Amino acid sequence: MPGLRHPSVLRAMTRAVADVSAARSALQVLGPRPDHELVDSSRAIVAATDAEAGGSRRVPEGDLEACRAVVRLEETHDAYEALLQEAEGRLEAVYRSAMEGKDLEEPDGRDESAAAAAGDDAAVQEEVIAVLRQAEEGKPVESVRLVDRQLRHLPEAFGRIQGLRVLDVSRNQLEVIPDAIGGLDHLEELRLASNALISLPDSIGLLLNLRILNVGSNRLRSLPDSISKCRSLIELDASYNGLAYLPTNIGYELVNLRKLWVHMNKLRSLPSSICEMRSLYLLDAHFNELCGLPSAIGKLSSLEILNLSSNFSDLKDLPASFGDLLNLRELDLSNNQIHALPDNFGRLDKLEKLNLEQNPLSMPPMEIVNKGVDAVKEYMLQRWLDILLEEERKSIAAAESPQAPTTPSAWLARSVSWVSDVSGSLVGYLSGENKTEKDAYLDQQY
Repeated sequence: MPGLRHPSVLRAMTRAVADVSAARSALQVLGPRPDHELVDSSRAIVAATDAEAGGSRRVPEGDLEACRAVVRLEETHDAYEALLQEAEGRLEAVYRSAMEGKDLEEPDGRDESAAAAAGDDAAVQEEVIAVLRQAEEGKPVESVRLVDRQLRHLPEAFGRIQGLRVLDVSRNQLEVIPDAIGGLDHLEELRLASNALISLPDSIGLLLNLRILNVGSNRLRSLPDSISKCRSLIELDASYNGLAYLPTNIGYELVNLRKLWVHMNKLRSLPSSICEMRSLYLLDAHFNELCGLPSAIGKLSSLEILNLSSNFSDLKDLPASFGDLLNLRELDLSNNQIHALPDNFGRLDKLEKLNLEQNPLSMPPMEIVNKGVDAVKEYMLQRWLDILLEEERKSIAAAESPQAPTTPSAWLARSVSWVSDVSGSLVGYLSGENKTEKDAYLDQQY
């Protein structure tokens, strides 16, 4: 790097590297971040107890102290992660200076650069002022698109543009969105992608008509809980950020959401409420740190496209309810540590595309996987049928025993019924009526 010959660059890089190392070491000592839902419940318990100060205490002292410890750990993580983010930002700036061969304290050319920047800012401001003037004059303004304008500031006055339905300020340099944005009662589409946003205002929850929200490629570490109030949302893109969790109640409120992109973040888990998104058609959570899925994931009855690839060493298992995703058409589980698919995986009859590459799979065997999606479905369906038949055999044997109960279990009744339903289709499937050649999808990148 040519810029390392400048003493100021070298000093700044040394300090930034030391600060990054110190912050990461502190986070490592702290251990894993507590689960977000646990943090929320702990905060609620502590707040309720503090509000009842002087009255009868409902929570045992030991449990209360445990809740306080969870909250303290979360706050400590927040503090050190803020330090880490600030240090990494400084290191990135120093690295750019080093690559460009510039001295951080270089005076030459600064006035010229500042003048050029001032000229650009003036042009942008004129464009912004023109939009606001048009609105003030009572002229209809339904769409504002200020994309790639090097915009650093969004005026509060934008929140008073009545009738605005589309606001696109993508690819700018915005660090803050004003609270006044909550005043855009008619806003349906808000695009804030590729800026430098660290947070979103709580007032975003006032956008009750918002249908599309894109906050991808920013520096967000969390989404405000109020985003759950945007019940008209059908598309939410929060990819390419630093999200460690999603709002606890997001699934209970965003029941109309059709597409959710949260890939390229730092998510360790998905909230259990996400299973209530009955309208969800697409879920992309690849390249995170997911340790698993909510146990009730099978309740996503409308889900057709699911990408969980590249969670690497963290994702090892799929819940038993996975086989209830009966409308699933495309599934990417590549680059994980999954050893076995759920026994009822064969129920995914509509599955057309399947990527299982780079997993230590033993069930189904790799020779089956290499034959394609139809072979995998056939193998897993036969396995599930065998399991149900074995359970039926054991139940019949137990029923004939004098010590056995006289009625079969409800689960067995359902299993036998399901066996009857699938037997006919399975016979045809295994006889070759519905077989296809090796799935071409596995020969190309997902």
